[in-house]
Amino acid sequence: MLVHICCAVDSHYFLQKLRDDYPDVTLTGYFYDPNIHPYSEYHLRLLEVRRSCGQLGIELIEGEYNMEGWLSAVRGLEHEPEKGARCSVCFDHRFEASAQKAAELGESTFTSTLLTSPKKSLDQLRRSGEEIAARFGIAFVAPDYRKASGTQEQNVLAKEAKLYRQDYCGCVFALGQQRAQQERIADELMSPISGQIQPESIEERIALYEQRINLEGENRPYTIVKERFLNWRLMHARLTVRGRPTPVHILPYSTLKKSYTRGRVEQQVQGIAYLSRDAVKFVTLAEYNRRMRSEYSDVTSLIFSPPPFEAEVALRRSWVDAAYDLSTLCVVESLPANKIELWLEAETYEDVRERLIQF
Repeated sequence: MLVHICCAVDSHYFLQKLRDDYPDVTLTGYFYDPNIHPYSEYHLRLLEVRRSCGQLGIELIEGEYNMEGWLSAVRGLEHEPEKGARCSVCFDHRFEASAQKAAELGESTFTSTLLTSPKKSLDQLRRSGEEIAARFGIAFVAPDYRKASGTQEQNVLAKEAKLYRQDYCGCVFALGQQRAQQERIADELMSPISGQIQPESIEERIALYEQRINLEGENRPYTIVKERFLNWRLMHARLTVRGRPTPVHILPYSTLKKSYTRGRVEQQVQGIAYLSRDAVKFVTLAEYNRRMRSEYSDVTSLIFSPPPFEAEVALRRSWVDAAYDLSTLCVVESLPANKIELWLEAETYEDVRERLIQF
């Protein structure tokens, strides 16, 4: 039986239930999910599915990440709600690829871990799977493993296995709707041009779960805990001096009450220059290099290849001795002596992230 897999939280439980109900059937996992966006999130979910299938001794096949084909399939349905017409097309798209793969492998049946997802319509999934399976001359198996406290059991197993628990289906359109309802930014879709790994970004999660896999391979004990913290994302920054654009590097947790300010440097204290308004501060690249023990030749190099995020947070605290300071701190090649204008858009927001602790 070919088992289309959407994520490890669903598959870890679903595969074990299938194995109990079909003890004489060989199960093969098939990860075909071009709906997952961005690709880093796809990579993270695949990483976790590989770990789960490895623990269960089940072969896993990765399908093509055909994001363009999926976008074409759902074109015109971008604003459909969850469980609406877009979801039906999405199921059809993935089920058709799964049924085709099952037929290629000579399987007589296929199924999907989507059936155990509490956010999906079981009837909608069954109709889609049965119609598509019939076209390929195979059968669609659609057990209901949600009933009789199945969803609660699934959650218990996921927690025991320390599985990565995503909080959106994977679809970029559903993510946008969900984040709009939550009144928070969709930071899953944001990656800085610098490549710097941001807190509670998908890239940070990938590093954590890869470290977890390495620890398990070495039989080293660990745990994963959650912590609340203040997150930050820089959306846009631009500095001009006497109307001329000037390279500027913005340190983490810099904010402006409004997105624009202007003024002149009115004083310098211990290497920090203070703007006449809005608590904006400037430091030179030379001072930055001295404190960081780095050797950046110009600010542009720093912008495109900065040190790790936490290193810059520590540097900020060495300049601004206040744990909750959110004033703007700019790194420039030389302190501006003329009128400056600064445009800055940044978001600070409460967030939750995971932390891995080794014993």
